[in-house]
Amino acid sequence: MLRFFELDLKDEILKAVLDMGFEEATPIQEQAIPVALTGQDVIGQAQTGTGKTAAFSIPFLQMVTEDPVLQVLILTPTRELCIQVEKEVKKLSRYLNVRSVAVYGGQDINRQIRELKARPQIVVATPGRLMDHMNRKTIRLDNLKRVVLDEADEMLNMGFLEDIETILSACPEERHTMMFSATMKDEIKAIANKFMKDPVLVKVEAQELTVPTIEQQYFEVKEHDKFKMLCRLLDIHNPELAMVFGRTKRRVDELTEALQKLGYQAEGLHGDLTQRHRDIVMNKFRNGQINILVATDVAARGLDITGVTHVFNFDLPQEIDSYVHRIGRTGRAGKEGIALTFVEPRELPHLKTIEKTIQRKIDKTRLPSASDSRRRRQELLQDAVRDAVNAGNVLNYQELANDLIHEFDAVDALAAVLELMAGDTGHEAAVNEIKLSAERPIYVRRTEERKPSGKGRGGYGGGRRGDGGRYHKDGDERRKEGHKNEGYKKDNYKKDGYKKDGYKKDGYKKDSIKKDAVKNKDYANKAGKNKTYARDGKKSSKSYKKSAE
Repeated sequence: MLRFFELDLKDEILKAVLDMGFEEATPIQEQAIPVALTGQDVIGQAQTGTGKTAAFSIPFLQMVTEDPVLQVLILTPTRELCIQVEKEVKKLSRYLNVRSVAVYGGQDINRQIRELKARPQIVVATPGRLMDHMNRKTIRLDNLKRVVLDEADEMLNMGFLEDIETILSACPEERHTMMFSATMKDEIKAIANKFMKDPVLVKVEAQELTVPTIEQQYFEVKEHDKFKMLCRLLDIHNPELAMVFGRTKRRVDELTEALQKLGYQAEGLHGDLTQRHRDIVMNKFRNGQINILVATDVAARGLDITGVTHVFNFDLPQEIDSYVHRIGRTGRAGKEGIALTFVEPRELPHLKTIEKTIQRKIDKTRLPSASDSRRRRQELLQDAVRDAVNAGNVLNYQELANDLIHEFDAVDALAAVLELMAGDTGHEAAVNEIKLSAERPIYVRRTEERKPSGKGRGGYGGGRRGDGGRYHKDGDERRKEGHKNEGYKKDNYKKDGYKKDGYKKDGYKKDSIKKDAVKNKDYANKAGKNKTYARDGKKSSKSYKKSAE
């Protein structure tokens, strides 16, 4: 194991590292720091919580000068991660005469402009707000020496590819570039090929893509039973700090409201909240005022949270790397953690894909019963009563206890008190009364069973992705499961398109398409398979296809 004093770092940096309690480098730090100190470009593959912030910060702090010009740029996908990274940079540079500034959306831009006028050497930024400053000429990249892309895969997932390319194109060609990502997609490699010079790839081993100290389990559960199972698991595990992930903002809002209604200490976090509201929620979670944080993937990225014991994937994530990021919220710094995932039966193929990618088997676990939940609540209550008796916290109620014992059987009286304390009466019924809006399961397109034909207009033969990017099974599978959201009828849907007489969308019928409405006679004969028809007042082939979808 590499020790930091072996790296020949500046005394100021080494002192800051030791102040933070670090003596030995983590695996990603051990591999990345020596390479980066030579000035070579680096691609680091490591999940959240492995110490990658120090892996890229220590090398550039070793090389940064006191010259008051922007020398280092760090790009992050979210404002939370931006704030977190800048705080870590400040800690590591506390004994150096350098300044750092966090630049992100949601904060007053005039405040940021004032901070930038102090001429910091290091800027940590989100892509959108950075480009705002570039357009205002309040940030100039002319003297930039080093660029870091942190959590590059997440930036791509959030649609920042064009912004990243614009920013990197504006940077000087002679620069040192580092890029870190939990997963290594083709798009990541494309960025490296275009904007990096002979980068060295450093990574944790594939079997370490998810931290070994995280216990991973899944439950096969139908959509309408998810909330009931979540409540039972929360009762059984009684987590100190838990994160519950939902796929959509609506899901987060409904789930948070439902948990609060049942008395759970929960708050929600998603992209529609103001920065002030987000800060209030996060402070409650960090201070222990609540122990359950319900969040979307985007909102949870980059959160600086320690002590999370449980992660619940209420909805299976669409992207595999999101699964890696989610469960990386727990099991940090060598501590143990538990990740529990709900899988709708039709999502099992997607789960297998996740297992294949992370190269780890996720154990299937029996669904908890109502009696399991009730028994666990009783055990916790019994422990609480024992602690209260041992601590002597009973004096205020001794007189009342004597009265009850004289009026009722002692066992009956105690049982009634415990029942009231536990709140078991009607608990399961109250849970069952709550109904959440259903979310679509994630389908995996089985390309090995059927290759796209490229024919038809809007049919699945063309390999289309729909419904917000969720993969769906092929046409035959869709018919079996009764999907009607696309407007198809079972008898009218063919493998490569539509039957001639079955297509009625937008008011078209074979017999009603007149010859004078189109130039191409072949279109009338083939019910729209020829894409070359055009006439004033009629849609182009492209818009015709769109209407069919």
